[in-house]
Order: sequence, then structure tokens, then C-alpha cells
Amino acid sequence: MGSVILALFLAGYLGQQYLPPPKPRVVGLDLGTTYCSVGVFHPGVGDVEVIADEAGRKSVPSAVSFTPTRVLVGHEAQDLADSNPQNTVYDAKRFIGKVFGEDLLKQESARYPFQVINNNGSAEFLVTTNHTFTVSPEFIGSRLLLKLKEMAEKQLGVPIQKAVISVPAEFDERQRNYTIRAANLAGLEILRVINEPTAAAMAYGLHKVDVFNVLVVDLGGGTLDVSLLNKQGGMFITRAMAGNNKLGGQDFSQRLLQHMMDQVRLTFGIAATLKEDIHRLRQHAEEAKLNLTLRPSVSIQVPLRLHAAETPGAPKPPVVFKMTITREVFEELNADLFQKILAPIQTVLTEGRLEREEVDEIVLVGGSTRIPRIRQLISQFFGKEPNTSVDPDLAVVMGVAIQAGIMGGSWPLQVSAIEIPNRHLRKVNFN
Repeated sequence: MGSVILALFLAGYLGQQYLPPPKPRVVGLDLGTTYCSVGVFHPGVGDVEVIADEAGRKSVPSAVSFTPTRVLVGHEAQDLADSNPQNTVYDAKRFIGKVFGEDLLKQESARYPFQVINNNGSAEFLVTTNHTFTVSPEFIGSRLLLKLKEMAEKQLGVPIQKAVISVPAEFDERQRNYTIRAANLAGLEILRVINEPTAAAMAYGLHKVDVFNVLVVDLGGGTLDVSLLNKQGGMFITRAMAGNNKLGGQDFSQRLLQHMMDQVRLTFGIAATLKEDIHRLRQHAEEAKLNLTLRPSVSIQVPLRLHAAETPGAPKPPVVFKMTITREVFEELNADLFQKILAPIQTVLTEGRLEREEVDEIVLVGGSTRIPRIRQLISQFFGKEPNTSVDPDLAVVMGVAIQAGIMGGSWPLQVSAIEIPNRHLRKVNFN
């Protein structure tokens, strides 16, 4: 008997060392407000892979556009946001599973070019192509998740039917269930729902090290969420949450876009009103914002058809708008918005009864936390540098992929990070 057991152990060891590891069958999904991603944990080697699309991009815009002939998802949909604004739906995560009164829904939907209607307390989006119809937020989510599923299947070469998905910590049971429903519509069985701050902490490896108080600052394209986590062994407790659901990278880009449009008016004596001109300026504003995280200044050149709006019957050659934007100008344009980031941080410390020096790790999530001035403000507030060892754009999906590996029984993962729900928790929102 002893020799048989020894032989089995030896066979298992040799298998782990020399046989190719099995393909992962459970994926991790980050269905973000602005971008979404999919990742897997590779058994045996212990590596997390964030799966890229055919163009090598690891994040897919959370947008779906409807045309008379096609339904476009991700980058293709984002490209139609200016030319087909009424039928291009984004930020659907803000509406999924949420119960609205008439006044609140009007207030929430006022910022969008597409039409949002109230169906017995649930939000739906009105789409008009060859005919008029409505789609639900979970349907929009399902199209995005189907795209992620197809990306994973193409990369891994196996069918994917099971997943772990992340949600904001403040999502209630209804919102979580509707998120699961979106995944089910995409042909996915959800094995577990994990809070985004906990997923981020796992990506940074904080479920393994001697860290007790973790503050997660999640600043993406459209929202700011701050969470204070307390770790006890392998368990995470969310002690406090605060945020601003109307503050994010889109707002910083919009300030820069408005500045560029003002400069166009000053340079040429005419405002940029054509949709294609505004679209080009918006693209360059977004690109300049990203480049300014790495460089002190950027130069832009944008061809514009300004005078075509004045004389539509007589074609005019395009003009070229040239401008240099410095990091200092960008920071001045957004100074008041950057300061707003500190208010939720102060609130979660107060609610969690914690002094700032008692925070062991400050974790950054979301692409907007790359902005140097934002990192500087957070660093000055705490008197120490935040943890920047993980790509903030991919922190959540990497953590969810680790949890997916755990749920799939991947070796060498052995201990799951457990979340303890705090029934008395409330989120303080700043607008």
C-alpha cells in the first residue's frame, strides 16, 4: 500500500513538472463602467494573463452601438459615439439592477445623448434604427461579456462556460443578481461574485502578506470609489466606502476638450460645431491626457472642416489646428476636480475610525490614478507613496482572475480571500 501511495505522489509530481498544464476553464471578468477586461490564472506556473483582443488591447470600451444592420461592441462602438450618439449606449453599469423614481432617472440620464426611459422603476435604453425598440442594461452588459468570452475562447482554444465576476462593493443584492443575469445571457455561469476593492487587493498580493488596513482608490473613466478594507487572516471586511459617481477621467478629458475648442475659436474666429470636428478634437484630447502622464508637454495637430458649416454648398479645404499642451495647463484646468478626490478618502477614514498613518497600503485602481498630480495629492495626504506595483487599469481583472483560478482548483493556489459582508455598511456619495 505504501509503495502504491508513493507511486501516486511521484506520478503527480512528475506530471506537474513535465506535462503541459491543463487549460484554465474559469475566467475572471471585470465589467467596468468605462472599460471591461477578461483574465485567467494559468495552473501550475501561477501566472495571471489578461487576454487581449485581436489588436493587442487588454481593455474593451464598455459601449454598444446599434445600426440598421449590425450591433457593434467595444472599440467599434466607441468609434460611433459621435456619429451615432442616440444609438450608442455606454455607462450601462450605472443603471443595472437599480430601482429609479422618475425624477432620479431624469437626473441620471440628463448627461447622455441616448434616451433612457423608466419601465416600472427599471431603466431601459430607447434605440431607433429600422424600427424603435428598448434594451435593458443587462442586455448591454451581456453583449460586452459575450465579447470577452469570445476573446478568451480564441486565446485559450477551449469553450468557456464558467466565470467569476467583480462588482462595486456598494452593489446591493438586486444589482449583483442583474449582473449575474447579464452573464447568463452571454452563456456564462457565475461561480462567484467578488467586490472590486477585494479583487484589487488580491492583485497586489495583499491577501498573502502581513497587511491589515488597505485603502483602495478606484478612479476610472466615470466614477471614483474609495474603500477601506480590514484584513483578518485570509478574510477581508469592508469597513467604509465613499465616492463620487460623477467624477472620473471623462471629466478631465472634457475640461481639456473645452480648452481646445476655446483655442480653436480664438485662432480661427469660428467655433467647432461639426460632429466630425468635435470627434477629432475629443480623440486628441483623450490622447493628450494619456501622454501627459508620461511627458511634460504634448503637441497636437488636428485637421478641421470649420468653414464647411458656414457654406455647405461650397467645399472648403480643411484647416489645421496646432497647439502645445503642457502638464501644468492640464493640471490647472482640472485643479478643482483633483481636489475632490480627497473628500471621499477623508470620509472613509472617519467612518472606519482610522488615522491616516494607520493605513498599511494604499492601492490604486483605474487608469486615471496614473495622472501624476493625483498620485502626488494622495502621497502628500498620507505622507507615503501609494503601491504602484500593479497596472491600475488591470488590477481588478487580475484579482478576479486569481479568484477564478481558486474556484477552478488551480495549483498552487490554496487559500481564497474571503469577503465578510458588512450589513451596516453605507456608501457616502459626493457629487
